[in-house]
Amino acid sequence: MHWPGEDVVAKGVRERRFDVERAGRTVPGLLWTSADARGPRRLVLIGHGASGSKREDYVVALGRRLVRHLDVAAAAIDGPVHGDRRPPAGPGPAMSFFDFGQLWSSDTTMTDAMVDDWRAVLDALQAEPDIGPGPVGYWGLSMGTILGLPLVAAEPRIAVAVLGLMGLTGPTRSRLATDGPNVRCPVLFLMQWHDELFPRDTVLDLFDALGSSDKRLHAHPGPHGGVPPEEFEASERFLALHLGHG
Repeated sequence: MHWPGEDVVAKGVRERRFDVERAGRTVPGLLWTSADARGPRRLVLIGHGASGSKREDYVVALGRRLVRHLDVAAAAIDGPVHGDRRPPAGPGPAMSFFDFGQLWSSDTTMTDAMVDDWRAVLDALQAEPDIGPGPVGYWGLSMGTILGLPLVAAEPRIAVAVLGLMGLTGPTRSRLATDGPNVRCPVLFLMQWHDELFPRDTVLDLFDALGSSDKRLHAHPGPHGGVPPEEFEASERFLALHLGHG
């Protein structure tokens, strides 16, 4: 694990940029902890959506919020063809969205590679003295569910997840259908009732496919990107409930 750049501390939260090397590829990420973090603590992994990155405003805001309110560590990594995985002078977010769609349709190894990236990052972070082998949560919507649901299904260290803005559809529909029943931890699932990207019936089908006996569905009117602020508050409460006390 490498720590390029300087630490940034603001309002009691320390932000650190990291790289994890795995199988000849670099996995770039951000870690947020309290400025005075000492000893093991709970960890939440955050998966961003298509056209975003680990530095997306809502990702950074959520990571900092969880550190301040729950005293956990939070980490985000760039997804395939996003963020620091793109060439430095490459096109912006609109092209990331297009490139991800192309990759989703053509690369059958993408999901497994991202699951392995996350697991390598989790191994590296839990080896750090200010994190350690404590409880782990996952939060990821849209692309964060496309690539995060298989992680939650495969990784026994994940004790709770917030998923959503995705349906049982798309190029990896069969993978989601296979992995859904293997998601056994408590799940909060978010959906937008007028989602223009994923038909409502497919979203409900994906929720129904989850194997967890403790799963809750929160639905709000509005488009794909219209998740209201109160759902970030609900996410925080749900994660806190199932990660236990620090």
